[in-house]
Amino acid sequence: MSEMTFTQLGRTGLKVSRIVLGTMNFGPRTTPDDSHAIMSRAIDAGINFFDSANVYGGADNRGHTEEIVGDWLTKSGNRDKVVLATKVYGDMTPWPNHGKLSAASIRKNVDDSLRRLQTDHIDLYQMHHIDRATPWEELWQAMDTLVSQGKILYVGSSNFAGWHIAAANEAAKARHTLGLVSEQSLYNLADRTIELEVIPAAEHYGLGVIPWSPLAGGLLGGVLAGAAEGRRTEEGMQKRIEKLRPQLEQWESFCADRGEKPGEVALAWLLANPVVTGPIVGPRTMDQLEGAIASLSIDLDEAALARLDEIFPGPGGTAPEAYAW
Repeated sequence: MSEMTFTQLGRTGLKVSRIVLGTMNFGPRTTPDDSHAIMSRAIDAGINFFDSANVYGGADNRGHTEEIVGDWLTKSGNRDKVVLATKVYGDMTPWPNHGKLSAASIRKNVDDSLRRLQTDHIDLYQMHHIDRATPWEELWQAMDTLVSQGKILYVGSSNFAGWHIAAANEAAKARHTLGLVSEQSLYNLADRTIELEVIPAAEHYGLGVIPWSPLAGGLLGGVLAGAAEGRRTEEGMQKRIEKLRPQLEQWESFCADRGEKPGEVALAWLLANPVVTGPIVGPRTMDQLEGAIASLSIDLDEAALARLDEIFPGPGGTAPEAYAW
């Protein structure tokens, strides 16, 4: 049985589990009852970090995932055990100011999320994307107000470039406030672009890095052996499989030689990176959650990590050394 380990979220004193429970499938792909069972199992396994977003639930049912999470929080009585994260940015309706990051949008959307989540505060409120139309002064004034009201505790970002992280935290520093404490980015063995500038910026400003899509949409879950159920037949996935087939053959052979499942090794690779707080796993089923928990017991030594760098080369290090002298 794998024992959950914990780390601090970036430079904060907040302790979070090394596995983050993503809830994006709750509603669209997983029934409310099954979603509740997965959340209960996550708590039993020591996972205390739950991630959602106001837009999750499907194109025609945005907000439904937060409602499922909120129902479970109330019924289970586990709110005080959960570090609850959600996001704001996406358009919740076609009406102006029901999306993006204006002060008006932030004020409306945080109240809507609190209602759906059936809680009085959100532990980590994340900007789901950069909003180039909203100045940092307006954004931070809105977020600082929510902190002072007790509606949120920390602010994080998602899908930010390195220079966005720098600009955001320098603006916060001028206001003498905490600024961003985490960045949630696309990061896995097959998608390593953030190693150029996002990870260095996060390290410099003390942000925890929370990788999303740690299995590259199922690509790293054993697609050649047919283990990555559901997405293997999608056209985009088929094209990527063919493009990366030589690497995937080496990857799955590497995992088979170790006697370990590819999806679990992919998570272990992220967990071996000291800058990573914890990867987000978005299980559709209980078995997928159990696999994520099992990744905690996988140890990748220097030789294994070097071999994975050979199979899936990163960008060559940090910028500018990765592409210049």
